[in-house]
Amino acid sequence: MTDAAADREVFLPVAAQPSVDALCEQAVRAEERGYDRAWLPETWGRDAVTVLTSIAHRTDEIGIGTSIAPIYSRSPALLGQTAATLQEVSGGRFRLGLGPSGPAVIENWHGVDYGNPLRCTRETVEIVKQVLSGEPVEYDGEYFDLSGFRLRCEPPSPPPAVDAAGMGPKAVELAGRFADGWHALMVTREGVRDRLADLERGADLADRDPDDVRTTLSLTCAALDDRERARESVRQHVAFYVGGMGTFYRDSLSRVGHEETANEIYDNWQDDDRAAALAAIDDDLLDSLAVAGTPAEARERFEKFATIDGVDAVSVSFPRDATREEIDATIETLAP
Repeated sequence: MTDAAADREVFLPVAAQPSVDALCEQAVRAEERGYDRAWLPETWGRDAVTVLTSIAHRTDEIGIGTSIAPIYSRSPALLGQTAATLQEVSGGRFRLGLGPSGPAVIENWHGVDYGNPLRCTRETVEIVKQVLSGEPVEYDGEYFDLSGFRLRCEPPSPPPAVDAAGMGPKAVELAGRFADGWHALMVTREGVRDRLADLERGADLADRDPDDVRTTLSLTCAALDDRERARESVRQHVAFYVGGMGTFYRDSLSRVGHEETANEIYDNWQDDDRAAALAAIDDDLLDSLAVAGTPAEARERFEKFATIDGVDAVSVSFPRDATREEIDATIETLAP
């Protein structure tokens, strides 16, 4: 966490792409345009490990990483093995981003009890780091009791960093205490500043230098000649997450003074009144959460996020309904 200019990264599309090759092409384009890293989420499309392996073989310099791999869909030991392997195949360019996702995803899709996500995240981060050290894993936790596991291959040198996602104060504090970085997503500029204080508190509790914990902000962006299309696409994306993806995004908006709006979005979305849900997101709120507009507007607004003190990297993310052409145009416009 530093005051230097933020790195420019790219968050490959959450929405389904036509092929693994399309995702690889987007990562190659990002590398050619000077982006520092390509992040890939793991939701309900292609698994992140296979795609990132393909990207590693198609690129030479750009970093790669998971943002975010759910902690409940793989065991901590397997996550450690996976991180070690991706670090090997990428030639040291991998960074592991972890997070608990939400109960709607974990319980309904994976059939796993959500339990205490904070404790499970902490234990997973600690176990993964033990695995990556190459030493035998001995761990006695609330969720995991492990003994005797050890990588059968040489441990990666250097080991990949292990980051944690978080939206609430305690989750961000946890990242500051135990992880190498914090991933922030769909949070206002004011919200980023509030949560950075939580990150510093966590680092202090662990007697760590907060500057050693890397903050990565995922920022939904649409930079298009068609201004209205850009803004409506991002507005729909925000409404979907606040209204349809559990309570975390709604709670995050509420914490920074938008409780009434967050509830209005949620209630309308649950009532299947999509138009009213989108209408609840006024222009000021949209611009505090995301970048949407013409190329010139987008570049100017992006800089307001990239210059937040304490943010080390901003990753250009895309709305759910962005087309390949719109993704390419935004990558091009917001390149370093």
